[in-house]
Order: sequence, then C-alpha cells, then structure tokens
Amino acid sequence: MMDRLLTTEEVAEYLRVDVVTVRRLVGRNELVAYKVGGEYRFMREDVEMFVRQQRVSGAEEAPDAWIAKMSSRRERFDKFTEEARRVLALASEEAARLQHNFVGTEHLLLGLVRESEGIAGKVLGAMGVELEAVRQKIVFMIGAGKQQGTGMIGLTPRSKKVIELAVDEARNLGHHYIGTEHLLLGLLREGRGVAIAVLESQGINLEEMRTDILQMIKKGEEQATTPSSSTQPTLPPVPPEASALLPEGATALICARCGAHSPTYFRYCFNCGEKLQ
Repeated sequence: MMDRLLTTEEVAEYLRVDVVTVRRLVGRNELVAYKVGGEYRFMREDVEMFVRQQRVSGAEEAPDAWIAKMSSRRERFDKFTEEARRVLALASEEAARLQHNFVGTEHLLLGLVRESEGIAGKVLGAMGVELEAVRQKIVFMIGAGKQQGTGMIGLTPRSKKVIELAVDEARNLGHHYIGTEHLLLGLLREGRGVAIAVLESQGINLEEMRTDILQMIKKGEEQATTPSSSTQPTLPPVPPEASALLPEGATALICARCGAHSPTYFRYCFNCGEKLQ
C-alpha cells in the first residue's frame, strides 16, 4: 500500500518554510511533486531526499583549499580580495556556530552580511538584510546541528558552484580580482539553495539586488577614474585690490577660464584663480 501523499501545507511545515517557497522549489525542479486534482502532492521520501541534498558535505575541501585549487588553474584569477577571503572565513565560523558540518550557501550569505565594508555587505544592508534575522531564518528552515563538529568544515557542491560563478562574473566585468560583490553576484546567479530561499522569504527582489550591485561597481569605477580635487594645485589667494591694479587701456592677461583681465605681472587670475598663460 502506497504511503499517503503530503500536501503543500504539510511539506511547508516539515521544511519550516512558507507555501510559496515550496511552490518555487517545485517550479525549479528542486523538489519532486505530483499534480493531483490541480494541487501538488509529495512523497515523504522525496521531501527527505531534498533535505539531505541541502546538507551534502564537501568536507574534503575547505574554503581556503578550494580557492587555492581554483587559483592554481591558469584560466582562473588568483586575486581574491581580503574582504572576499574574510567572507569565506566568516562563513566557516557561522557554520560552526550553527553546529553544521558543511559550509552552504546560507553560511556564505551570513559571511557576506557580516563583511559590511564590502560592496556586497553594503548592498545587503541597504536592502534591509540583517544578520540576526538571517540567522534565525536559517535555523527555522534547516535547524541547528545537534553537536559540535570535530572534522574540517568544507564547502557544499552548491557553494563551490557559487564561487565558480563569482569568478565568471568577475571575468565578464573585466575584473582581475574576486571581491565580495562577485561572490554575491555568483550567489544570485546560482539562484537556488537555502540562501536564496532566505532572501526571498524576506521579500528581497533578486533582480533588483543584482542591479544595485552592478550600479555600485560602476559608481566605484567612475570615482576611481575621476581626478581627485586633492590632486589639483593649491592656488594662492587673490588680493581683493587686484581689480584696481590694471589701468584703463593697459595691456592685460586674459583668463582662459573666466575671461577676466589681469595685469601682465600676475601669475593667476584675480577673479577665479586660474593660472594665466
């Protein structure tokens, strides 16, 4: 006799997510469902398999080892920024905090939120993604571990994919480094996993987030190529009586910037301070 099929509501309660998230998982082919009378129905073993897949451990390769391997490939970049490496260290720390024996996309998200000085952290913060709220949602969705792990905490296959996509995002942008912004772009591009479910549960528009990241990158690049005002020479103050120093009809130097007339012995325009030629 076949076991009774679970309803969408029962699966949502089992996974500790909302019904909308369950339907999205089905739409992405992450969760097997059967259509019965216009409604989704689920086999318990399929739901349990989904949970196990979210917890796949990549303990054979810790984050630093994975980066080192990627960096050794000629086609890969070898410049993860200090902030990006800190994100991975914080992700491992968050996994240990939750007593998980793996670093999943959810832990990467926590690391990105904690590294608030990077572009990713600033975008996440601006969109209202808060560290403690993310932690609580993760625990609600997948729970915390029962005991502290004793082995090396490694990246899950999905987290590895996020990092690979981050490298690709950097390449597409013409960057020769991997920053927090590329990690977040990779996370959004991968588009699945607990981290995405957490963001969606908080009402975050993922396309809008991607747009904000790219805009912040562009703004930073424009500022980097714009000469700073501090590089301009400091001009001497113009004496207030300068306008009276030029007799009527006398030869004058005409300022190329503002058109004011100055005596020929002036080095700078009395009106705007421009160097006279």
